Amino acid sequence: MSLEDPTKADLDVGETADGGVDYDELEALLGDHVVGRESHVNAEAFVVRPDEVQDALFLLRDEAGFDHCSCVTAQEYEDRYESIYHLSKYDDRTQEVGVVVPTAKDEPVSESANPVYRTADWHEREAYDLVGVEYDDHPQMERILLPDTWQGHPLSLDYDQEQPQVVAFRQHANPLQEDHSAGEDSDTMFVNIGPHHPATHGVLHLKATLDGEQVADVESDIGYLHRCEEQMCQQGTYRHQIMPYPDRWDYISAGILNEWAYARAAEDMADIDVPEYAQVIRTMSAELCRIASHLLALGTFALDVYGDFTAIFMYATRDREVVQNILEDLTGQRLMFNYLRLGGVAWDIPEPREEFFEKTRDFLDELPGRLEEYHNMVTSNEIFQMRCVDTGVLDPDIAKSYGATGPVARGSGIDYDLRRDDPYGYYDELDWDVVTEDGCDNYSRVLVRMQEVEESAKIIDQCVDLLEDWPEDERNIQSNVPRTLKPEADTEIYRAVEGAKGELGIYMRSDGTDKPARFKIRSPCFSNLQTLPEMSQGEYIPDLIASLGSLDIVLGEVDR
Repeated sequence: MSLEDPTKADLDVGETADGGVDYDELEALLGDHVVGRESHVNAEAFVVRPDEVQDALFLLRDEAGFDHCSCVTAQEYEDRYESIYHLSKYDDRTQEVGVVVPTAKDEPVSESANPVYRTADWHEREAYDLVGVEYDDHPQMERILLPDTWQGHPLSLDYDQEQPQVVAFRQHANPLQEDHSAGEDSDTMFVNIGPHHPATHGVLHLKATLDGEQVADVESDIGYLHRCEEQMCQQGTYRHQIMPYPDRWDYISAGILNEWAYARAAEDMADIDVPEYAQVIRTMSAELCRIASHLLALGTFALDVYGDFTAIFMYATRDREVVQNILEDLTGQRLMFNYLRLGGVAWDIPEPREEFFEKTRDFLDELPGRLEEYHNMVTSNEIFQMRCVDTGVLDPDIAKSYGATGPVARGSGIDYDLRRDDPYGYYDELDWDVVTEDGCDNYSRVLVRMQEVEESAKIIDQCVDLLEDWPEDERNIQSNVPRTLKPEADTEIYRAVEGAKGELGIYMRSDGTDKPARFKIRSPCFSNLQTLPEMSQGEYIPDLIASLGSLDIVLGEVDR
């Protein structure tokens, strides 16, 4: 690595020598596309015309290096509709910019960002489905979470919750009643996989089109588990009522990671500090959740690819139970922890502290031997290798275009981890490494998760050392937080953490009350699942199942 200061020629447009963002230069780059400018808590945002969205986004991607469209948020105001594209960079997550696209109330139509960022496909469909904004040039402008026959848009201001919903009889028609073959000699076949099947990891319906025995196309039909999490958060108060909900998004032991996503956004929005001691506890508990999540991902994946229930799945469940016991000692719960609080955590390490630390260290001491067992049974297994090596290939450029993050991205060699690239908690004070693999296949994604368990153990071990030696009179678990939080009206923020499955982000807008006017969850599983058709093209059905399992999705977070 060169020690010389970067020159202007080495930088992207709008990037300063110290790694910041020159928003004035970005505005000059966009030129007449910009009709206004807003200041959000996390970044500046440029307002562009609805018919110039693609031009503006292409400039920001190709000239300024903003190659990651992490989230698309849509909302309705009294006088307009609005879409917000939250952009950042895979090479430098701290560089962020927003693109705000207002549209008229009587004609909420704007250009689609799909030609620029493929991840906008599902995000814009969700915006249309729930809010009512339509996007020109979108390849499939139809509902994604609700049935096609649904009346109205649930997040629009004039939505009538009492109106009847009628599903037309044609919705139940046999999809193969018409001749779908190209001729008498065609081998084309339509296959339904799920929604009630163990291999779909929840209520997911895969509409697979086969050419002979190979997958020609696959469409993910989601929305069976939509639980209105965003709407419920919009009806809850910042201070007390929202925090119990995040545990239910990714309910696979990742609750504290979910809670941290909301806590980080709300704390930054309200300018709340977190005591250093509480940050260490948060970091330790979050990594315990990451280990529990990855262990379950490994066990279920082995079950998917070669049906090993008795050994690997039960071994993974056994070790996950040890982590769950530790988390139960700390939080009082095994899944829905509700342990974080704005400004800190609910309570300190349980007494006697020595027993808790000893229990945690015993787990960490046994973990290397457990991981060696997994490598002997899983990664070195010939059947496992045949099923996973060179299947489900996801090239880095395609992964970036779809907004893939977490082990899915790092399994494609993308060195991107918010714990390091956008530091929060106590991560930047600890010694650990970001794990990447260059295989880009199902095997690489498994290796990443197993190696991340080792890195999480390193983090937990250091946190335990710190907590053991922390002076008793400095063990502050919460900062002083006002009983009622009312951020200034029109305050907007997008913040994210590194969840077990990738970038878990929260967008919030305040209207001056104690409840958010808009609450948007950026689910890593939602974006990662979009990559499935790319991974499965030309593969066989068993490879499709393996690819789906390697994404480690949970439908509670996809549908929200």
